[in-house]
This record gives sequence, C-alpha cells and structure tokens, in this order.
Amino acid sequence: MKPILPILAIIGLLQSCTAPVNFSSQVIGNPANCPRQTEPIPIASAKDEGLYQQFDYHIRDILTDADTITFQTQQYNIVFCRFDRTWTVEPGTLASERQRSDNPEQFQENLQNPPYQTIELNGKSYQYRVILEPKPFGNDEPKTVVFELITPNSKQPQRHPLYTLEQVREAEVGIALGVPRITSAVNYADRLFWSVASEQGEGFSGIATIVGYNPDMNEVAVIQPQEIQGQQITDFVIAGDRNNPVFWLGTHISGEGNPYLPGTGLVAYRPSPPNLKSGTITSYTVSNSPIIGAIPDKLHLEGDLLWVGTGNGVCQVRWQGVDNPGNWSCWRFAAMAKLPSQELPLYSRLLEETPAVTLEADRVGDTVEVLWWSPVDYQTQKGRYEVRYEDGFTVTLEEGASSWSEIYGSSWQPLPGQPPLHWAGHEWYWNGDRFVRGFDQVALNFFGGGPLGIVSDSDQWTGEKPANMNALRGDLEVLELTETTTKLNYYSGWVEEELLNPYFTVVPQNRPFNSRPNPLNEIGFGNQTPK
Repeated sequence: MKPILPILAIIGLLQSCTAPVNFSSQVIGNPANCPRQTEPIPIASAKDEGLYQQFDYHIRDILTDADTITFQTQQYNIVFCRFDRTWTVEPGTLASERQRSDNPEQFQENLQNPPYQTIELNGKSYQYRVILEPKPFGNDEPKTVVFELITPNSKQPQRHPLYTLEQVREAEVGIALGVPRITSAVNYADRLFWSVASEQGEGFSGIATIVGYNPDMNEVAVIQPQEIQGQQITDFVIAGDRNNPVFWLGTHISGEGNPYLPGTGLVAYRPSPPNLKSGTITSYTVSNSPIIGAIPDKLHLEGDLLWVGTGNGVCQVRWQGVDNPGNWSCWRFAAMAKLPSQELPLYSRLLEETPAVTLEADRVGDTVEVLWWSPVDYQTQKGRYEVRYEDGFTVTLEEGASSWSEIYGSSWQPLPGQPPLHWAGHEWYWNGDRFVRGFDQVALNFFGGGPLGIVSDSDQWTGEKPANMNALRGDLEVLELTETTTKLNYYSGWVEEELLNPYFTVVPQNRPFNSRPNPLNEIGFGNQTPK
C-alpha cells in the first residue's frame, strides 16, 4: 500500500514562548490581597471522586474583585492575581454536585416547575424562567419551550414560545424536547438578554437560543443562529456598543452518558442592528486559534479583555483583535508529580506486565507531568497513571484513515475544529508541532469501557477488562498513514498509581516555534475535501 502521508521526521517537542501578553488595560490589584500558595494541593483519587472526575476541571463560575479573578471548578478555586499575573490553587468552595442532587423529588419539581430568577435593569427587577409545555414527566409529551418574563409593573408573566418539538425534528437535532435552562442573563445597553440551552442525549435536544428584551418597546427578540442550532450555549457576554455589538458564546454538546463533548468552541455572533436576528458567526477552536480548551465553560468581560475559562485552562484575549494570536495569553491546567528517589517503572501500554523503561530523577525535586488515570482492574479499581515521556514509543495500528461521510453518511459535515478526516487520533488536534489532546477533549464517562485513546483492535475493551491503551492523552506524531494502517509515535507511558502523588497546578501555554501545517490537510477521501 502506497503511503498517503510521507514518513515524517521525529522532531522533539519544541520549547515555546510563554511570556504573557502585556495588556495595557489590565486592572492592577494589590499584591497584599492576593493569596500565596505554600503547599501543592493533591488531586483527588479515583476512589474518592469517581473513575475520571479527578480530571473534571470544567469551570462552574468566575468570581472577580479588584485584586483577583477566581475560576471555580468542582474541586478547586483557581485564583489569578492581577498585580503580578501569578496563579494560586486553593481547595474548592462550591457545594458538591452530589449534595445538590441528593433530593430527587426536589430535582424533579425544579424540572417541572423551575423557580423564577431575577435580574436588575435601571433599578428595576425583572423575573424570568424557561419551561416546557406540557410539563415533563406527565402523560403528554412536551411540545413547546416557553420563555416567561415578569416585568416590574406586572404580576402575570409574559409568555413567549421559543421553539417547538416540530422545529427540533425538522432541524434534525433531536426527536424529543430536552429540559431547557437559562445559562446566562446579561444587562446590556438598557436591554436584557438571556441564553437558553437544552438537555441533550438519548434523542432529547433543543435549539440554541438567545432572548432579547427591549423595555422601552416591551418587545422580545428570539435569536437562533442556524450555525449553532444543535449546540448548547454554556455562557454568554456582549462586547462593543449598541451600534456594533459582539455576542460571545461558549458552546458544547452532550451525548448519551457524555456530559461534555466539544462543539464549535468560542463563538462570536455579530448581529446586524437593528435586526438582531440576523448576523455572522465566527468560531474559535483549538484548531484555528490559540484557545486553550475545546469547551468554553464560562466567560467574563472586562472592557476590551475577554476571559475564557475552559476544562483545560484559561485564556485572556483582547477581543477586538481576536484573530491576532499575539492578542491571546493562555495558561493550561496540569497535574504534576515529583519523581520518587527510586527508579520508576514505565509501561508502554496500560495493561502491559513488563516495564519498557525506567524513569529516574536527575536531581531532587524533578517532576513528571501526569496526563490521566485509568483502571487496570474493575473489581479492585486499581489503576495506573499516564505520564508524559519525551523519548516516546512507536505503534502500528491496523486501522487507517477514512472520510467522515464513510462513518456518518454523505450528508454529515465535521464541526469547526474537527480534523478533515476520521482516523485513530481524531480526538487530538494539531498544535503546530504534534497532535495533542486536552482534558476537556476526553469524555468523562464510563460507558463502553470509558474514554478511549490509541489502541489496537486486538486490545479493545471486552467488558471484562479495560482496553490495553497505548495512549489516552499523550502527544502523537504521525509517521505513516494509509487507508488501512496508522504508524505513529506517542509520547507517554503508564506507571503504577501508588508510586506517584500528583498535584494540580496552572502553567503557561506552550506555543511551538516554526509551526508546521497540519499534515492531515494533505489527504482527501471521496467527497471529503480537506480544509
């Protein structure tokens, strides 16, 4: 078989520019009010948090004051000091998601009859919520998603249909209405805006919606950009002025058992005032921009600076020059561990019985980056950590590349940020030097044997034991790719969990020097044209 992709030289991981961009508009805080970390915080074990929740770094909220910006995950408060642009990791202060879901009756009641929330505009309070009609869990299938708004001078809600079951089916994004929710409420230019997302999975879905309200005219505008209609809007802010606004949206999708799957990344919707219902969409993904994560969870706007919190790190970007990589400054989340004083056996595959090599610290305090954890035994939940290994290993898979249409049908189109073809590493993205995979590109689920990485057909999950993976998050370098085989280097290995004590930290995002074009763009199959 003639190689479709020529053999590539093995190139070591390039060092990168890590100096942050000097944003003149950055607010300078008081260093005395910034926390200082004295001891690293260990990551939770799989036995404490569930098999993969120890790597759930999705941002749940962003808190700000004059001195700090705090990004809250379920386990950590990740604090940025404005004065010296340093990071501190503290124990999380959010209530446990398990605790919040302990009362199933209250949970069901909130889905059927969600409480009103309140937002202030010009000193007046507006109440709002979004509901299904008929109510879920009843005898009749819900047919409509309705936005309700109680204005300051009224006791009865205005009721505005957003979309119907028929529209969801016509758009081919689902076959039943998912439970909707408000993900953000924004006070902007004497108007109110809300972003609406819907539950997804097992056929349930909705249409990504922004609702705008003009109090002076008592008018509601329903905005549903077609390019993201099958997405969930995670968060929403508005930049610019009323004559030239930019709606910034975080997006993702969900599947059966997969609460976090990459969507179209960070989205800029530029409406055409006065008609907000029409405009242009631009997507910023890990493949076409410096953004550090595939799923923007939370956004925060401070003048000309947009903060983007993802499950893989944080970015600060001057949004007016978003297309210039020099206007981005990003930091990524990482788990690190000190190398033990004794030799550390490193296995080339998850279930391998014989170590391939041993790692040894050159000096006291040397560390290794921990990429993931996977079980080696379902009964005991004993596992191994995947760690970064710069010498790497080589594997040849009896699996090649194919067009997306061969996998999902001729009408299917890849999402922005997805590779131009389907291959063993399609959940990795090209960073200009290697194919890499962030924390938020790994599905946090245990279905079908859990998240999968690079694995030969003979080593797949059987139901009795985990897949004998080569790599799950390790960097990849393609050496040869045909329609039937894939040969690559992977730069990670596996170590026994009891030999390391990983801790969570934040590090500057590496940018490779002399970035090279994505080699997959040279390949096309059938009607799939590389972009």
